[in-house]
Amino acid sequence: MRTAFDFSPLYRSSIGFDRVFDLLENASRTPSVDNWPPYDIARTGEDAYRITMAVAGFGQEELSIVHEPNMLVVSGERTAEDNGDYLHRGIAGRPFERRFELADHVKVTGAGLVNGLLTIDLQREIPEEMKPRKIEIGSGKAGSRIEAKAADKVATEKQAA
Repeated sequence: MRTAFDFSPLYRSSIGFDRVFDLLENASRTPSVDNWPPYDIARTGEDAYRITMAVAGFGQEELSIVHEPNMLVVSGERTAEDNGDYLHRGIAGRPFERRFELADHVKVTGAGLVNGLLTIDLQREIPEEMKPRKIEIGSGKAGSRIEAKAADKVATEKQAA
């Protein structure tokens, strides 16, 4: 079942959320993907996250983590193939690529592989210029301030001449 959402009313009352609406539209279009390897996403702090992936059988040299702008790509490919005579093969060793869409200003702070679990730590670091700041309100009218600045400029030009 496919449902199309109309985001046009939200465009009228929100500014700068175009990327979010595009993500929502694209999420409904993507077909269901392979859910291997299994993974968890946990929030470990107010602006901290951790992805844990079960990658049994993969070594550090067979895994790759690439942080692109707003995207985290985790891939794995086994290099050595065991040519044993298997009666049952339940441990998947096929290559994989898992993509995670990241919000703005989310950075990878570390990764580790312990007991077949790959953990990737993420931190949202908002730049200082994007943090809320208080704007002081003057006591005079805005128009009179502009006129005063213009008068000061004219007086400075007359003195220079």
